[in-house]
Amino acid sequence: MKLLNDYLREKFGCKVYKLALNGGFTCPNRDGTLDMRGCIFCSAGGSGEFAESPNLSITEQIEEGKKRVEKKIKDGKYIAYFQAYTNTYGPVEKLRKLFKEAINHPDIVVLSIGTRPDCLPEDVLNLLGELNQIKPVWVELGLQTIHKKSADYIRRGYELPVYDRAVKELRKRNIEVITHVIIGLPGETTKDMEDTVRYVCSSGATGIKLQLLHILRNTDLATEYESGKISVLSEDEYIEILKRLTDIIPDNVIIHRLTGDGDKKILIAPMWSANKRHVINRINKEIK
Repeated sequence: MKLLNDYLREKFGCKVYKLALNGGFTCPNRDGTLDMRGCIFCSAGGSGEFAESPNLSITEQIEEGKKRVEKKIKDGKYIAYFQAYTNTYGPVEKLRKLFKEAINHPDIVVLSIGTRPDCLPEDVLNLLGELNQIKPVWVELGLQTIHKKSADYIRRGYELPVYDRAVKELRKRNIEVITHVIIGLPGETTKDMEDTVRYVCSSGATGIKLQLLHILRNTDLATEYESGKISVLSEDEYIEILKRLTDIIPDNVIIHRLTGDGDKKILIAPMWSANKRHVINRINKEIK
């Protein structure tokens, strides 16, 4: 099992911290192209609650992010992480301007871009390939599950072959691919989750994020939860599932996340996940 911090220290020789940026994008699942409601679990902030303000320039966001973590990192470097909404969903010239501003910052060593597999047209793929010649580019793809029933339930909005094509095209340009997987989707068994993780690890992805399902306020998933239609994992259940999943992840696939903490201001469940230090300590003890 190879974890992100170890990989980064080996690669760059220092602590590397991720700065969450907001490029002011939207999403085809929100602007009416596919839907207006977003994915069933996605917050109003497009999963970017911890990102900087889009009212600031990218350089200003980087500097603000550095200030936030200055007590945690000394003489380190940073990853510019475009996190909120779908960060390749826009005109290629807009993308070029934002991404180049980030990648050319002297303290940035990696450009990481969160997006959907169905938002990677040829001109955007070629831009990412160009940027990857300057500094490493990572693309984080929101797959969540390989199971059609679950994908339809969460309103993902694309079929599995779209993910396969995105990974193939990105890897053809030597771009690292990190795939997001949600643990605890309603109706999924541990075997279903194992099948998703195995698929991701054989897909060509170079990294994986295992994300605990959070119920966030003002989402359709919250309505389902509050009406008693679905439940969430207990801490013990989550740890046991993680043990099973990490056992099948090969060393050539970097584990970028083993949990996740929702914004406490909008978190409804599971509340045990709000105690991040405790959860991380338990993961360190029982899994790492």
